[in-house]
Amino acid sequence: MTDIWSYQSTEWTSDEDLVGYDVEATDGSIGKVDEASGDAGRQHVVVDTGFWIFGKKRLIPAGAIKRISHDEEKVFVSLTKDQIKEAPDFEETRRDDDDYRSTHELYYNPHRGTV
Repeated sequence: MTDIWSYQSTEWTSDEDLVGYDVEATDGSIGKVDEASGDAGRQHVVVDTGFWIFGKKRLIPAGAIKRISHDEEKVFVSLTKDQIKEAPDFEETRRDDDDYRSTHELYYNPHRGTV
């Protein structure tokens, strides 16, 4: 089983600065990385979707990242735009809450085919 809270490649270190990188879903661009966490067991990016989802942000676990291109400054995820649009809203004040994290684990569960 894939650990959704860890990067899939050991080539991506937890201290890489991905803020500002474009984020590409499997079917097109979805926004920019607003922040990235390299905390062990909690690695993720927060994507600012801009006007696409009315300024909403989405927390995407690092396990959904398939590739990072530093030359292009892009992060490629294994999710469609609709999957990201339907994901739980990012709530800054709840980021460390275990129940909130569980909500994301259920949504991005590898058995659903999203990660």
